[in-house]
Amino acid sequence: MQQLGAQDAQFLYMESDENLIHVTAVYVYDPSTAPNGEVRFKDIIAHVESRLDASPIFRRRLIHVPLDLDYPYWADDEHFDIEFHIRHGRLPAPGDWRQFCIHMARFHSRPLAMRRPPWEMYVVEGLDDVEGMPKGSYAIATKIHHAAVDGTSAIKFLGALHDIDANGTPAIKTDPAEVQVTERPSLTTMLGRAVFNNVTSPVRMIETAMRSAPTLYQAVQNTLRPDDDGAGVPDSRFNVPVSAHKMFDATVFELADFRRIKEAVDGATVNDAVLAVCGGGLRQYMQHHGELPDRSLVAWVPINARLNKETKSEARQGGNRITAMTSRIFTDIDDPLTRLREIARTTRRSKEAKSGLSARLMTDLTQHVPAATQLIAGRLVLRAGMAPKLCNLFISNVPGPQLALYMNGAQMFHSYAMAPLANGMGLFIATPSYNGQISFSVTSTREILPDIELLMECLRDAQQNLLQAANESIEAPEDPAPKKVTLI
Repeated sequence: MQQLGAQDAQFLYMESDENLIHVTAVYVYDPSTAPNGEVRFKDIIAHVESRLDASPIFRRRLIHVPLDLDYPYWADDEHFDIEFHIRHGRLPAPGDWRQFCIHMARFHSRPLAMRRPPWEMYVVEGLDDVEGMPKGSYAIATKIHHAAVDGTSAIKFLGALHDIDANGTPAIKTDPAEVQVTERPSLTTMLGRAVFNNVTSPVRMIETAMRSAPTLYQAVQNTLRPDDDGAGVPDSRFNVPVSAHKMFDATVFELADFRRIKEAVDGATVNDAVLAVCGGGLRQYMQHHGELPDRSLVAWVPINARLNKETKSEARQGGNRITAMTSRIFTDIDDPLTRLREIARTTRRSKEAKSGLSARLMTDLTQHVPAATQLIAGRLVLRAGMAPKLCNLFISNVPGPQLALYMNGAQMFHSYAMAPLANGMGLFIATPSYNGQISFSVTSTREILPDIELLMECLRDAQQNLLQAANESIEAPEDPAPKKVTLI
């Protein structure tokens, strides 16, 4: 019997008709490396079926406690049908990149069947006219509810389906003997645990807070301390209610370029370079529309809160172990290297100070919040429009495997991602990396970002400007030491 944690359940309570809280990974494959140079739809179904024991996420569904008196439970689906979860289609004419993006956005906009295991795959053929993709390429879009996975566990979930070569050597070795059946709890058990949890949760939360009082005090002091310039979150076109009609686009860069960029500023990271490109791209985009605010846009940046060493059981369970920080991305600064330098300084300070309250402590606190309180809080934040007071957009950088992966012998050569939005935060930039590349994948809505292609051009320009500035800074000769002058 396994119950959702508070953070996992929060993603259920945040969901509405306009804001579906699932993530979608889009992988593109070249079948020329497969046996006989082709992969059939039935081969994909058979392959996924052969890997079902790699993760409990594949077979389990949600069981809700009556009246939401407590967090839901996971239980194996007694009517599990692999063919319900894997579907097949073809890209409509003209079969170009724009049609591909529209097709993926429509798939991402449709809700999951939440009475079944909350995941779905869509195999899309007909990518022959997409620039940069080999003839015969096909994509597999995998949609998973955020209550089941965070970015890191989603990578592991999808990694279980892949191989490290065309011969079928699994990327993640699994032992079928480790698979445990997740039984459905009885109504009596659920109600009994609900009473116990709701009575004891406030007490346990107070105990945790008291044990961590010094850390909590310092965190509150740091949070209340204003930023250097006292700037808040400016208004922007992204901070409006979102519709159910999602938009998607992406552009791919070399990961080595971002490693080069970070070398130009002491202490900078690849994540800082990502934020700097986003800041530069959004600055150019908003200038084009005459909407650039005087204050910098603020990004909500998730942080992986998983332990460096997880047990096999913890890694297999999936779920969410994340915290987050907010960071200005300095859209008010024109010079790209100055922007990167300020971002590096700010993110370092945010991690040390405002995020000084450890992720483990935050997990300890939130797991004791009663279900009814979590339900109300989730709806207040994302349904009642409180999000614009926190930030302008989401930016999530999830490192992926840096080696070529295969499925059914076909090599994966591109990786993209789509993510949920929120009322008041209508822009999500996900940057998954894979095999030496990093993809800037943008999710928004038709109303907020009708010219999404323009934003992609702005992001490409920002990356080139930052890379050029970094190269010039690194290669510039140091100023010679001043000559000593002898006074007579």
